[in-house]
Amino acid sequence: MFEPDRRLAVIPARGGSKRIPQKNIRPLGGKPLLAYTIEAAVASKLFDQVIVSTDSGDIAEIAERFGARVPFMREASLADDMTPVSEVTADVLDKLDSSGRQYRDICQLMPNCPLRAASDIADSYRQFVATGSQAQISVVRYGWQNPWWAMRQDRNHVLDPIFKDYMTARSQDLPELYCPTGAIWWMKADLLRQERNFHIPGRTGWEIPWQRGLDIDTQDDWGLAEALVHMGFGR
Repeated sequence: MFEPDRRLAVIPARGGSKRIPQKNIRPLGGKPLLAYTIEAAVASKLFDQVIVSTDSGDIAEIAERFGARVPFMREASLADDMTPVSEVTADVLDKLDSSGRQYRDICQLMPNCPLRAASDIADSYRQFVATGSQAQISVVRYGWQNPWWAMRQDRNHVLDPIFKDYMTARSQDLPELYCPTGAIWWMKADLLRQERNFHIPGRTGWEIPWQRGLDIDTQDDWGLAEALVHMGFGR
């Protein structure tokens, strides 16, 4: 097991969710959504600190109750709908490590991906180290909806294939495609300070099963998460 040396976990959790009001503290399976991510980060035993970045006093109280730290409140300029979440994570790094010497690796864990396990965080870090990657993001494999057959539909309901050359190919002949999920993102701390973005050339992907990589963005997603929790995911 890795020692919690020079690794920082940041959980961005603002209070202004629009599609699902108060999403980060809404109960899922008997506890606040945010609690799942905090508990997984703490249980991984990877981190010197697990920090929640928030602009909400209610979120801060819940974060600390479940084992995270909230050493400062997020500035309003970083809590709007337009600010990239990577900028929020970089801001935490700037405030906690002004010398640039305390942290080597930083992990961003989105609270709307509650079902990843502590073992997922540890396994993703092992790959991050083994590959020598500068940035690594979690991905899920596309499943029953084949992305190669995606189409646009105009106002007259006319369909336009996005990948025209692949529309007649058999599904078993098409390469696998992957979709980013916010479950577990790693980056070298000094590079995040410089780039303020995890999406850099050469970033690698760590595959997580779709059930544990689920992003909750809509009410339908929430219903699916409730079903998965009932099945034992997130425990």
